[in-house]
Amino acid sequence: MADPFPLDSSDMIIASSRAPYAVTPSDATPLPVVPKALYVGTAGNIVLRGVGGAADVTFKNVAAGQVLDVRASYVRATGTTAADIVALA
Repeated sequence: MADPFPLDSSDMIIASSRAPYAVTPSDATPLPVVPKALYVGTAGNIVLRGVGGAADVTFKNVAAGQVLDVRASYVRATGTTAADIVALA
């Protein structure tokens, strides 16, 4: 397959996701790769810790199909009711 936008070392936070992955919320396990953002497939609350944060925060009533522009280190299982979350890495 031809790629008109070949990979190079200039990946930036504003660039498209190259390696999205499904998120399994966990209270103890960090995300394997810090994403550029999170896509929410099924509406609900998301409890997460930002990559530079000292405490968890809750995003309440996140709509299905919404993209959260947040670089998370954890998506917690406790308190997270949203589902089908995809990390845009």
